[in-house]
Amino acid sequence: MMAGDPTFHQLNSIRALSVRRSVKLLLPLLVLAVGFSVFKVLEATRPEQRPASMQERVWRVEVESVQPGLLAPELALYGRVQTPELLRAAASAPARVAEVPVREGDRVPAGAVLVRLDERDLLPRLRQAQALVAELEAQIQSETIRFETDRKALEQEQKLVEIASDGVERAQRLQRQRAGSDSDLDAAEEGLARQVLAVSNREMAIRDHPARLSALESRLQSARAKLAEMELQVERATVTAPYEGVVTGVEVTVGDQVKQDQVLLGFYALGSLEVRARIPARYQAEIRAALESGGLVAAADIGGSRVELRLDRLAGESDPSGVDGLFAVISDPSPLRLGQMISLRLQRRQQAGVVAVPFQSVYGGDRVYKLVEGRLRGIGVEALGGMRQSDGAERLLVRSPEIAAGDRLVVTHMPNSVDGLRVEAIQ
Repeated sequence: MMAGDPTFHQLNSIRALSVRRSVKLLLPLLVLAVGFSVFKVLEATRPEQRPASMQERVWRVEVESVQPGLLAPELALYGRVQTPELLRAAASAPARVAEVPVREGDRVPAGAVLVRLDERDLLPRLRQAQALVAELEAQIQSETIRFETDRKALEQEQKLVEIASDGVERAQRLQRQRAGSDSDLDAAEEGLARQVLAVSNREMAIRDHPARLSALESRLQSARAKLAEMELQVERATVTAPYEGVVTGVEVTVGDQVKQDQVLLGFYALGSLEVRARIPARYQAEIRAALESGGLVAAADIGGSRVELRLDRLAGESDPSGVDGLFAVISDPSPLRLGQMISLRLQRRQQAGVVAVPFQSVYGGDRVYKLVEGRLRGIGVEALGGMRQSDGAERLLVRSPEIAAGDRLVVTHMPNSVDGLRVEAIQ
């Protein structure tokens, strides 16, 4: 086949095209082969890594050494200040208010003026009562004089009856002797009859004297009672503090027209304040026994002031939730106010084998952890109540037969605390 032959040129073109296709197919295979060879070389020459070792984590905690002893748990209570001697001063009579020198919340000494009514509204009625008493006393005096006069007049009138009787006898004798007329006899008898009637009236007046005197004396007693009432109303027109205390509320102001028995203000003595607090039912038997054997003390902090209380008695009624305890105030009651809500801590009887721990060291209210050979060991405890230390810190008193002197309790609160957890005490 010649070089100039067209067929020859076609065959060369076909060969060249086949070569190019072969190169395109072999080139990717060559690249993959080179890459695989490099990977194998790198894998064969990489450094060897040592296997990782697992280490147990150690938690750092604070611990306290404990010494079980004789401690008194406290019971937190909420109470209300009250008084059985709340004075509600009322108007003694209808009048206008002349003076109100105090305001609600004032602390006043004994004898201080609280409210003064206008006495000009009361004096006219007082003078009327005085006049009635004077009138009745004069009537009784007049009745006494009248009785003495009637008694003396009766003696004279009885003598006149005897004289008139003698005159009738003379007139009758003269008539029998034909020396007197019938008219003279009639006149003598008429005079005797009138005198007898006068004696009868005088005797009746004397007999009626005790009844008249008794009636006057009764009226006088009634008038004197009314006078005493009016005098008391005038005296009570000025309302004064019967003892040192606090004004709870003023219901009137100067110029008000008040009715009798209308409340003017409220007042109570500081010494009469007491606190009523609910004692839960589960402590009721314990508190009653302690009260019968000598009583319990409590304390309340009010605005930086400490108020000392003593359990005086238990209420007469109770319900399933408990019973109310009534606490007497044995220290200065100045920080207290009527109706005030306060929190108090009742100190219960001392108990043995008790330790005071921070609240955060107790889990679920009945479990603590102690440190034993670098690990946590959980123990069950009985929570007896809180206690405030001398530095003011609040602690929880717990008891357990598994707590001994010198044990180290964990006081750091950890949500993941479990038995056997590795811990380290912070020095």
